[in-house]
Amino acid sequence: MALFKSRLFKGLAIFLSIIFLFILSIMAFVNLAPQFGEVPSGSHLELISQSTNYSKKEFINQIETKMDNSPSNFWGMIKEYSAAKNTAPSKPITTKLDEQKRINDSSAVFTWYGHSTILMELEGKKIFFDPMLGPAASPVSFFANRFKNTPPLDLQSLGEIDVVIFSHDHYDHLDYPTIKAIKDKVGHFYTPLGLGAHLKAWGVPATNITELDWWEEAEFGSFTFTATPARHFSGRGFSRNKTQWASWVVKGTELQIYFSGDSGYGPHFKEIGEKFGAFDFAMMECGQYNERWEAIHMMPEQTVQASLDINAKKMMPIHWAAFTLAPHEWYQPAERVSKAALENNMTLITPEVGETFVLGPDMPATKWWQQYKP
Repeated sequence: MALFKSRLFKGLAIFLSIIFLFILSIMAFVNLAPQFGEVPSGSHLELISQSTNYSKKEFINQIETKMDNSPSNFWGMIKEYSAAKNTAPSKPITTKLDEQKRINDSSAVFTWYGHSTILMELEGKKIFFDPMLGPAASPVSFFANRFKNTPPLDLQSLGEIDVVIFSHDHYDHLDYPTIKAIKDKVGHFYTPLGLGAHLKAWGVPATNITELDWWEEAEFGSFTFTATPARHFSGRGFSRNKTQWASWVVKGTELQIYFSGDSGYGPHFKEIGEKFGAFDFAMMECGQYNERWEAIHMMPEQTVQASLDINAKKMMPIHWAAFTLAPHEWYQPAERVSKAALENNMTLITPEVGETFVLGPDMPATKWWQQYKP
């Protein structure tokens, strides 16, 4: 009996040692791997903590935004993901990235690279929203991989970029490989509060970064950039809500554009519409949703309602067609938002991945995704 207990304790000690070493390895990886970035500290933290949107050592939403972290909800999600079907296209998506890019002072030109990555060419400037062009929406190469053939993109082909705007620091929006590739070609970065800590850790000079709190604005040539509220959260590695999240208003000489970033539905959309009036074009989150996390990601019908709330004349659904981050069918966001837009007389723009289009009377509105359905 004594021998049995001795072997049992020895085996338990070995098992616990392995678990301990595994945890240490994970912590070391998170702390040392550059893709996790850095959280604000020192004088930077002191500055951003003065925000009225910062409380108890973290950024907060306008309204209560809680996730169900119960074991039953966790296992429910596991079951949904296990049973999910058609979460990726049936064949590689053929992109249109070889088409001629146009830039002049008289037209607004957009190129959608899938998910929430959009290049806007307006008034002679290139403005890049959430440039995520890497292979995976995660800190490792084997998880949340991009759909086949989307893009791929030669980052060198982008040339000089005047402005990059980030909505928040999640991996599917703030991508380490992309930043390393473009940082020396970007004139200036605009981010929500605190996100600049990541950029500085990756070699972007502090002088090239402007961080804005909700409702703060910055001038860039003929443009005014305003950080506006969103209902979401932030975090990389073990940190959570140490940097802010935002949507953005871009006002040019003649056009006013809205970029939603990631957001659950909330009263902030109507508030933005009341403060800024009508928007000529809105890029609105529509994808990677689930009723379990509806507080932080809109359902497609809410995407249309949010577009109405901000008084958008035209809307393009984003945050889909690049990664599988939710258990819905990959094309479902486009199907549902198309139906809701038709029912609410909302002008919907649905470019193909990589397609360049001019904001005007003749814009892409085909149901191109149907050719990739099973």
